[in-house]
Amino acid sequence: MRFRFVNIRCIFAALLMCGTASAHAQLRLPSLQLPGQLGPLGLDGLRRTAEPLLDRTPLPELAGLRLDTVRQLLRTHPDVLEADPRGEPALRGEVVAFAPSDAALQAARDAGAAIVRDDALPGLGERIVVLRLPAGTSTAALVERLRALDPDGGYDFNHVYTGSGAAGDTVGRVHAGDAATIRIGLVDSGVDGAHAVFDDATITRWGCGGRAVPAPHGTAVAALMVGRSDHQRGAAPGAALYAADVYCGSPAGGAADRIAAALGWLDQQDVGVVNISLVGPPNALLARTVAAMQARGHVLVAAVGNDGPAAPPLYPASYPGVVGVTGVDRRGRPLPEAARGPQVTFAAPGSQMASAAPGTPPYRQVRGTSFAAPIAAALLAQRLPRPDRVAAGRAVEALARAAGGGQAVRNDETGYGIVGADVRTDPSSLR
Repeated sequence: MRFRFVNIRCIFAALLMCGTASAHAQLRLPSLQLPGQLGPLGLDGLRRTAEPLLDRTPLPELAGLRLDTVRQLLRTHPDVLEADPRGEPALRGEVVAFAPSDAALQAARDAGAAIVRDDALPGLGERIVVLRLPAGTSTAALVERLRALDPDGGYDFNHVYTGSGAAGDTVGRVHAGDAATIRIGLVDSGVDGAHAVFDDATITRWGCGGRAVPAPHGTAVAALMVGRSDHQRGAAPGAALYAADVYCGSPAGGAADRIAAALGWLDQQDVGVVNISLVGPPNALLARTVAAMQARGHVLVAAVGNDGPAAPPLYPASYPGVVGVTGVDRRGRPLPEAARGPQVTFAAPGSQMASAAPGTPPYRQVRGTSFAAPIAAALLAQRLPRPDRVAAGRAVEALARAAGGGQAVRNDETGYGIVGADVRTDPSSLR
């Protein structure tokens, strides 16, 4: 579906408000998207102001913000969420099963569990079953029982994943004649296709029953990939975006089973590179789905997270073969809150930058690894327009050599080096 709506009304309203004072409402992105809000709660510093184009309010510190947000969500929504044994959020009383055996499903039914979804994962063909336990039943106990009974299956909590941010060599821009041949996948919250930055973009959507539910996080990430306007240019402007919204305004948004289903849909769309700017704990269903996508020739790109250099690894960025991306400032220095470790494959701009946002003002400051990952994903998509196992490895190797000035030497801070340095839109340019 092609969007060609210039958001004149929003820009005109912002110009009328220039110079007036306004209360600043912080939108932390994304975690669980609650009803009535533009986008998921959580971890990304996108802010609203009455300035013509951009809110320049300083962004919050990100280190520790995800864990604080998780604790708040668990306190606020105990009817929907519960903590797993590590304290990570999951849908209360739900177990996800990947390729379960009949014996395991019967054991679950014997324990009082009901099957609420039983589907073949689109494209990948694997069976996913979501089980719901009666109140008072231990989710952890059933997970452990099913894992022992069926080691070949995958059983886990239905974890909920959140965003990873606050709202150099470059391999080059997409040439106008090549853009239409490039497909880029996105698993995130909703994209505001009416924003001027997407006037030339082709956006195909999945999720939400066909409804568009624009959100700040998904809009900012998408603009960094395929956006193009007078004020911002993404890493692959004009490429076709396949956007899966796994939040859709629901308190249960971002759950593992929705991410897996979105990946299955993207496999059906023949998308070579998929960006996932979401983070959370390891999950058996997600791990199996990631491996299945890689076996079919897809490259998955993910934000490494902002819990700090010494924090445990976050997923899906830390699964083998996933391209983990960290953020750097305008001087090429890693963000102090960004994760470190062998999961870091590349670094890209993640600070002192702006991106598109729904409503007024139309651009907001962003910070975090959430906004570095889409830049690397868009650059890789130029080298892998369709899934191909051999070409996938070559695409990553080629970008690694470009990042390292002809050499592929990796470290735990910036991986093979910085890519997409010129994709950053400096906030000072938005006046």
